[in-house]
Amino acid sequence: MKIAVGSDHRGFAAKEQIAALVQSMGHEVTDHGTHSTESCDYPDLALAVAESVALGRADRGILICGSGIGMSIMANKVRGVRAALCYDAFAAEMSRRHNDANILCIGSDRVSETVLADMVRGWVTTDFEGGRHARRIEKIISYENETRK
Repeated sequence: MKIAVGSDHRGFAAKEQIAALVQSMGHEVTDHGTHSTESCDYPDLALAVAESVALGRADRGILICGSGIGMSIMANKVRGVRAALCYDAFAAEMSRRHNDANILCIGSDRVSETVLADMVRGWVTTDFEGGRHARRIEKIISYENETRK
């Protein structure tokens, strides 16, 4: 699987940890930056990852900033993106299982390194259940397609 990653300066260290973990799991990582702790604007990085996922260049994406909130807001502006802000492994897994989230947003100031690793492992390895959840996702996609022309 191809996974795009991106962070602002506050999420930089966590992004580096996540990229290494995802690669160790046998997946390809595309790093959209940032590449240092120098201050930068999170919308630029969120957009790069979200567009990569929406255009099919990556199967999924992971975005990290201090709270995760800004990244999730920006990513969800891109048609075809279902970005989920999660602070624990249960929420991350459920975002895949029931919501078919294709981008995981993380607040690096809100999770420990252990929780971060557990979240990413669970999110990457969890499949969408489909069934009644697919009907609900179709409603989201239908609304998105009707209102974002």
